[in-house]
Amino acid sequence: MFVGVYERQLDERGRVALPTPFRSSIGEQCYLTFGDDGCVRIMGADVFQSEAQEMIDAVKAGTVSRAKQRAFSSSVVVAGIDKQGRILVDPRLRGHAAIDLQSPVKVLGALDRVEIWEPSRYDEQEAAGLEEL
Repeated sequence: MFVGVYERQLDERGRVALPTPFRSSIGEQCYLTFGDDGCVRIMGADVFQSEAQEMIDAVKAGTVSRAKQRAFSSSVVVAGIDKQGRILVDPRLRGHAAIDLQSPVKVLGALDRVEIWEPSRYDEQEAAGLEEL
């Protein structure tokens, strides 16, 4: 389980250090994709494989289009975690999340996944979520 929120900064190459508590649960590599509400979503291999299989099964059942399957699979970037715990955030994913190089970000646990947010976008989402709590 991933919980908590951490302030980080993207470096000049687009890398961000994952919080130490998240690293062991993710493993040596992770899967990044477009997240809901304008963030970058990070999944460990087990969560990604489960979601990918669900997508495959839904396409076979005719409840999800092959176009959606292609869009999902082509948006995924496999990222290794270096010795400093950093991952490279792909430029397309940074654009989706409105994150610039060398800018601050918020890295948070969302139970089954990790999310990277542009701080003001996250603040809006947090405020909306707190109202619901």
